[in-house]
Amino acid sequence: MIVIGVDPGVATTGYGVVARAGGGAVSLIECGVVRTDAKTPLADRLRQIYDGLGEVLTRHRADAMAVEGVFYAKNARTSLILGHARGAILLAATLRELPVFEYAPAEVKNAVVGTGRATKEQVQFMVQRALRLRTPPSPADAADGVAVALCHCSVGVITARITAALL
Repeated sequence: MIVIGVDPGVATTGYGVVARAGGGAVSLIECGVVRTDAKTPLADRLRQIYDGLGEVLTRHRADAMAVEGVFYAKNARTSLILGHARGAILLAATLRELPVFEYAPAEVKNAVVGTGRATKEQVQFMVQRALRLRTPPSPADAADGVAVALCHCSVGVITARITAALL
């Protein structure tokens, strides 16, 4: 199973592509960021996010996309603009008929670090450790994208097993 995890952002959208083998071992295929220029109009930035993730989706035949959900910022405008970025990301997956799963930021941190209040540095460290990497994924937004994918690999698989058992 190949999962693309995405940490949405208008300035920087982080992503991670991981493969989960039948035995449960997870390996990193690719991670990185899609950056946009703050001086560019919002509509153009959304197009850049859509196109950037579209390139990642074209390179990898993913089975699922996991996206970090919206956090509630103190500034309502920040949350609204983040919602626009998430829309571009969800559209990129949906137009490719890729199933999308959403996880709250605290759920991602809890799945990867063991606490929903983990710092970015703790997430980077645990992603490095979980995937046995020499160095943590960088920048932190890329590590966050990988963490979302890892969350899906653990939480998503457990949820699927529970659903199958109930049926």
